[in-house]
Amino acid sequence: MHPKRLLDLALGSALLALAAPALLAAAAARALRRHRPGSHREDVLVRETVTGLHGRTFTLRTLPVRRLRLDALSRLPHVVRGEMSLVGPAPLPPGAPGADAPWRQLVKPGMTGLAQVRRDSALPWDEPLLLDQHYVEHHGMGLDAELLLRTPAALLRAARRRRR
Repeated sequence: MHPKRLLDLALGSALLALAAPALLAAAAARALRRHRPGSHREDVLVRETVTGLHGRTFTLRTLPVRRLRLDALSRLPHVVRGEMSLVGPAPLPPGAPGADAPWRQLVKPGMTGLAQVRRDSALPWDEPLLLDQHYVEHHGMGLDAELLLRTPAALLRAARRRRR
């Protein structure tokens, strides 16, 4: 088994086990809300078709809850199944700018990555695509470890900015 897949499987499974109670509670709360009188009927999970490794599409399921970044953690089953990686370019729907770039199809989309960690900086609009391409061209276990370690701080910075 490739070391990246081993990391995805081990860390992804551990994170999923830790996040499962919060995800289950958030999903139950969302399901209960949709049954209230006068509320509009919406699915518990949002489904979106995205492009993965080798240009194959898959249905990405996300729990649309921003608290504690449960929306991102709800994507962990895709990591454990092997459709996504913990680190990689952001998943994009077919037809989105950059989704069909040949370099993007060389790796699995990720829950976090270079563009996601630097998202809240003063980057030009096209910079995330360049950062994703840079990641694909230079990825390795060292860069993945660095990005995984930098992700919690980036999430905290983003949460502080949203509160202002």
